[in-house]
Amino acid sequence: MIETREAISEKVVLIGVITQHQDENKANEYLDELEFLTHTAGGVPVKRFLQKLEKPNPKTFLGTGKLDDVKMFIEANGVGTAVFDDELSPAQLRNIERILDCKILDRTNLILDIFASRAQTSSAKTQVELAQYEYLLPRLTRMWTHLDKQKGGIGMRGPGETEIETDRRIIRDKITLLKKKLQTIDKQMAVQRKNRGKMVRVALVGYTNVGKSTLMNLISKSEVFAENKLFATLDTTVRKVVVKNVPFLLTDTVGFIRKLPTQLVESFKSTLDEVREADLLVHVVDISHPNFEEHIASVNKILDEIDSANKPTIMIFNKIDAYTHETIDEDDLVTIKGKEHYTIEDWKKTWMNDLEKKACFISATEKENIENFKETVYDEVVKIHSRIFPYNNFLY
Repeated sequence: MIETREAISEKVVLIGVITQHQDENKANEYLDELEFLTHTAGGVPVKRFLQKLEKPNPKTFLGTGKLDDVKMFIEANGVGTAVFDDELSPAQLRNIERILDCKILDRTNLILDIFASRAQTSSAKTQVELAQYEYLLPRLTRMWTHLDKQKGGIGMRGPGETEIETDRRIIRDKITLLKKKLQTIDKQMAVQRKNRGKMVRVALVGYTNVGKSTLMNLISKSEVFAENKLFATLDTTVRKVVVKNVPFLLTDTVGFIRKLPTQLVESFKSTLDEVREADLLVHVVDISHPNFEEHIASVNKILDEIDSANKPTIMIFNKIDAYTHETIDEDDLVTIKGKEHYTIEDWKKTWMNDLEKKACFISATEKENIENFKETVYDEVVKIHSRIFPYNNFLY
């Protein structure tokens, strides 16, 4: 199912809606993220379309007039793909494809495509393939009918098994096989985790593209793949790290994202086991992103879904070198100070000051405050180490 191919740049239009649950700012922000996802997948976004609706049209997602606008633009500019910001139902997908006459993707499909191109290990490839098949199953279209009447004879007249039913059966069999394969991989990974000795397990978690892999490379002195793209890390990487006299295991995990497809959360359960079994979580946040607070909420939501929200956690606010804020002129008596005007010092006095979790402000690329970060992690690891392995020699 997974194709390893070179991404060919193709023209893409991005489509979203403004609803009562999603105002214009939020919709534009989601489209920014969708644009980044499209670039990561190898597409070139050429135009955005936004429509204000009470709720998405159940038949065509957008209104018919807006769809006609999209169609005219696609035909005039030779665009090959339309990407929708929300997950489309099978009926919407078929209807839109018939009207626009081009390739239609939704956010889920786009993320699955990126995951398919990034999967390296057997475990990641199997997980992605399972998610792809589960996504595909309800979206099979009736393309062939030549098997409609394959049975004959008295009492056997009827439709027989159509091609689409054959395809569905093949996909269901494949899903069953992949789930069995994943169970085997899970057992192997569980054995590997048991064989890691008496060491505290620390997992790096956070939104995608916040600098987890860069931080991993910095403190473990390893060469984990890292780049400024979404989902650069798909395979879990574990490294042994020694700070002062205490060794511990540091795990780099897959990044999270808003509107993460449910199929991916389900199929990546085994990868997320590393988070579930960790003794300490290091929640990395890109403080230079204007909506980092929403990113924190998204990560906490997924941690809650996998029963890991109550683990000991250190908050790491990364990319302080890239952080910028708006300023208010001294003679400006009209502008009210908002979050966009906060300096990092201002942020420290907000809810961050009341955090029960320890917090550090660092720059992994510029190596700012890294010693402070190591000291914070060391203090927490020692506490956990002395509780879990009270008679271990590392500490004495």
